[in-house]
Amino acid sequence: MRHATDADHVVAVTTIVSDRASLWSASAVGALWGIGHTVTILLVGGAIVVFRLTIPPRLGLAMEFAVALMLIALGVMNLLRGQRRRTAPSTARPVIVGFVHGLAGSAFIALLVVAAVPGAWLGLGYLALFGLGTIAGMALITLTIAVPSTLATRRFGVMQGALRLASGVASVAFGLFLAGQGIAAGLFSALPQWTPR
Repeated sequence: MRHATDADHVVAVTTIVSDRASLWSASAVGALWGIGHTVTILLVGGAIVVFRLTIPPRLGLAMEFAVALMLIALGVMNLLRGQRRRTAPSTARPVIVGFVHGLAGSAFIALLVVAAVPGAWLGLGYLALFGLGTIAGMALITLTIAVPSTLATRRFGVMQGALRLASGVASVAFGLFLAGQGIAAGLFSALPQWTPR
């Protein structure tokens, strides 16, 4: 649950659910996001746990930078969508967004597992359990985020556009903030500095 409430996760799912008309659809977005995130955690985190890999600083910063770019893209898509008619919700988008987020978080989670859990099989089991918790946590967090916006847009239809605008701006701003952090940490310099988080 704690991992599901990380700021970049909340911004991403809020941006995606800003145009969902039902709580069920919003909750499904969170679960799909969690599935994408879990797949990456199991693949990348599993490789780190089993083979005791270390992630070079530039690669770690690049994975976090990918999250920043994805948040910017999500925000821009929300802003450009504007008042156009709603299209059918895509199930692929939250899975892909969760997958990218999993890339950035997998090194930190795997390092925790390597330090705390003896043995590769037990470590992989921990990652799987962590993934299930993330799926459930994201579904619940997304549902919680969607309740006020869904109720407001049902009563005041004009609120839908305002919520989409606000979530789009927040996503772009937070993506730019994360991108700036990556650049400041030396992503494009000779000596990048990265601490998994």
